[in-house]
Amino acid sequence: MSQTKYIFVTGGVTSSLGKGIIAASLAKLLQARGYKTTIQKLDPYINVDPGTLNPYEHGECYVTDDGAETDLDLGHYERFLNVKTSQANNVTTGRIYQSVIEKERRGEFLGKTVQVVPHITNEIKRRVQLLGNSGEYDIVITEIGGTVGDIESLPYIESVRQLLWELGDSNAIVIHLTLVPYLSAAGELKTKPTQHSVKTLMESGIKADVLVCRTEHEISNEIKDKLALFCNVKREAVIQSIDASTIYDVPLLMQEEGLDTVVLKKLALRDDIEPDLTQWKEFLGQHKNPKNEVNIGLIGKYVELQDSYKSILEAFIHAGAVNEVRVNVKSIHSEHLSEKSLQKELKDLDGILVAPGFGERGIEGKIKAVQHARENNIPFLGICLGMQMAVIEYARNVLGLKDANSTEMDENTPNPVINLMEEQKTVTNKGGTMRLGAWDCELLEGSLVKKVYNGADSISERHRHRYEFNSDYKAQLEAKGLKATGINKKTNLVEIVEIPEHPWFIGVQYHPEYKSTVASPHPLFVGFVKAALVHKTQ
Repeated sequence: MSQTKYIFVTGGVTSSLGKGIIAASLAKLLQARGYKTTIQKLDPYINVDPGTLNPYEHGECYVTDDGAETDLDLGHYERFLNVKTSQANNVTTGRIYQSVIEKERRGEFLGKTVQVVPHITNEIKRRVQLLGNSGEYDIVITEIGGTVGDIESLPYIESVRQLLWELGDSNAIVIHLTLVPYLSAAGELKTKPTQHSVKTLMESGIKADVLVCRTEHEISNEIKDKLALFCNVKREAVIQSIDASTIYDVPLLMQEEGLDTVVLKKLALRDDIEPDLTQWKEFLGQHKNPKNEVNIGLIGKYVELQDSYKSILEAFIHAGAVNEVRVNVKSIHSEHLSEKSLQKELKDLDGILVAPGFGERGIEGKIKAVQHARENNIPFLGICLGMQMAVIEYARNVLGLKDANSTEMDENTPNPVINLMEEQKTVTNKGGTMRLGAWDCELLEGSLVKKVYNGADSISERHRHRYEFNSDYKAQLEAKGLKATGINKKTNLVEIVEIPEHPWFIGVQYHPEYKSTVASPHPLFVGFVKAALVHKTQ
């Protein structure tokens, strides 16, 4: 293919309709037909990236290999496509304006008055085409965050209008995702919100090529005809997106509706190759027909919002399918864990995962959960802060250092078993200043974690943290049975701890959940779920 084709996905009526899942599902279908496809997300908020956002505000912050703190939709892209994303796959208004202002300060605009059009729109267009100009992709799908009509989305919509004109017919199209609500009082689906949304898009100079209609009920042919007529799209380009039991059903539902066929036709691309979805269907079959089930306790402090731990929950789905096990995740708020409630909250669990997080709220509950898992031989996985809590718990209750802590929680602790990295001590900015992205880790011979990683000598995993295992305490902790089994040779920092005497107890400083995909479930989650099943059947 000589020229990269572009697909823009916009949303209307309301947010949270699932633009990311539709974009990922379409990309999966195109990839399964042999097209090299990637997806990027344009976010209209002014934060430079979501790294400083509270998880309650925006869900989890997803981290790429190259250290970009990005929108959680990039997690969907990687999980569906099994292709790594990067800085270029997520752009925010904050990053756009920052870039333009820096150019203005350097005098690159030669004294011109810097304006939204053309300077901001030109920068957006440049970012949109970065991946396409790399020569690596046949098709680039660009998801526009927010909803058509939002003030903050206007520069992106204008940039799309210009790109459609510049790229020419058959080289770029727009898919508009809207809601077709069901009014129970009237007992019918209503098309008017979609009509208004398409009209708003047209007022910005953009005609939708494909309509994807989110709905709770089947959309009749009559309604599809009506939408086609009043929204000025071809009849076959009105696509139903009905609520599914799992997001992993959506590519198959989109295939049934002919979304990929319509898109390829509009882009003047060959569609004579049937999508190869064999592995995808095998995964779905295993996921939907488990032979057993396990109960895992997820101990965190953002559990009210499921999106806060999105990648962890999805990694359990991938690992559950491999083990032919349904993983029932019980979300437990660490702030509410006390000596009194501990037994009640943690009973009947086959495994305990202590989740990542920042700050001192809910810390003591996490430490109690670690102790419960350790003393009762329950399979345990600690991720990032969860690993640090495991070190603190061991130092306090086994080593006898009752005042052991992290300097994140207590700057003056006499036993800082978790401490700030030296290079972090002078950092004042919060955004993008942690240890981020992929770092290598050497695995200790004979360790459980080496077995979990199928005998690998070294691994590469993604990080997002400031505080580290304090190696001054390594000898003491190891002498008492908490082994450091993963080390970054470059920095000599401890990445993994485990207890060899325990059936399955591993704490990792990195975030394994970021690298788990449908095609490559993460070995740590696969091993953890398998250990939980063994614990249950003993």
